[in-house]
Amino acid sequence: MTDMQVKITDTPADISWGEKAVLSFAGNQALIHINGNQDRLRVIRRAARQLDSMNIPVVTLVDTWKKNEQWTFAGSYTRPFKPGRVVFCDNSDKAELEKAFSALLFTRKLINDTPEVLSPMALAQRAADWLKSLAPDAVSYQLVTGEALQAQGWTGIYNVGRGSDREPVFLQLDYNPGGLSDTPVSTALVGKGITFDSGGYSMKSSEGMLDMKCDMGGAATVTGALGLAIMQGLNKRVKLFLCCAENLVSGHAYKLGDILTYKNGTTVEIVNTDAEGRLVLADGLIAAVESQAKYIVDAATLTGAATVALGYDYHAVFSLNPSLSQSLLKVAESEQERFWPLPLEPWHQDRCPSSFADTANSRAQKGGGAGGASNAAGFLSRFVTGNEQGWLHLDLAAAYHGSANAEMPAGGTGAGIKTLAAFLRAEG
Repeated sequence: MTDMQVKITDTPADISWGEKAVLSFAGNQALIHINGNQDRLRVIRRAARQLDSMNIPVVTLVDTWKKNEQWTFAGSYTRPFKPGRVVFCDNSDKAELEKAFSALLFTRKLINDTPEVLSPMALAQRAADWLKSLAPDAVSYQLVTGEALQAQGWTGIYNVGRGSDREPVFLQLDYNPGGLSDTPVSTALVGKGITFDSGGYSMKSSEGMLDMKCDMGGAATVTGALGLAIMQGLNKRVKLFLCCAENLVSGHAYKLGDILTYKNGTTVEIVNTDAEGRLVLADGLIAAVESQAKYIVDAATLTGAATVALGYDYHAVFSLNPSLSQSLLKVAESEQERFWPLPLEPWHQDRCPSSFADTANSRAQKGGGAGGASNAAGFLSRFVTGNEQGWLHLDLAAAYHGSANAEMPAGGTGAGIKTLAAFLRAEG
């Protein structure tokens, strides 16, 4: 069977294809029709989804495509189950696009894998192995697991993960292309790696639990971004911290009313075991501060509040340094990825009060109450003391779609890896 060739045209489709049709066909050729002032990328996404629904095994992009138009098409065309293959235009962009797309597919595969397959150790090891394969001489790492986490003071990862029979894991990875031990760390990346989230004793509904294999989307996103940046020639030192655990219920699980004491001395009362992501990220942020990185970027599928605010189209950006968040937003704009700033002030740190500890891990209200995404960011700000101005928190509202829509397939999106890779190259 010959492949389907796909072209872009500014000529409207014949009316026989329907009013405002974005696709028409002639033999083995499909035409994407973009008219006037239409949003080109949205039209391309819609056309890609329509082509994907036809179960075409191979599509080849031909004629004149801009690089980001090809990227957009491929991302919307490639569904998680029995996907068709995309062949990029045979031009100067092809090699770069193939590298970037391999990073996207790696990121999506991590997010889409079942929680039985992707245990905390599997997530950490697969991330480390992939990055090591990209730069064997520049990547080193260690895995801290199980009781060793408690012994070393990584109390958030340990307590969230101790309810599972599969041990929690803290991946600490160093990408150091120069090889010198005294090279400053440009950026520390921290990723939430909850491979399945039942909510713990604050248990989710069945419907709310269904897609919780995606709760390690932050870990997948920062890993995919670092891998992409390495493939693009990143020459700066970056450290990666993945905080990996399953949040399950058992006789050994952490409980409401527990108080955790972190390495930096902060005490945290547990008022909601389903607000576990911030607990594991706190360890990663402490480690990032210890690395003396110039910038710290954490990423997590952290709050439903961010999704309520932004839908599934944008990642939320928080920072105590407006100029730094603006730098990221400018990079995102140049990469044509969707990020949006949400409020964070120093006083958000006190929005989860406790009578028994320095802070609670949430508010004892559904979804953490009003301003839940900002309150969660405020909680995290307690763990970047000394580098508040170099810290960015990303709440990944656009990391996963439970079902396909007119523009995107179901499952992990990989959205944001291009922006973070560019940020690593530019800012670090």
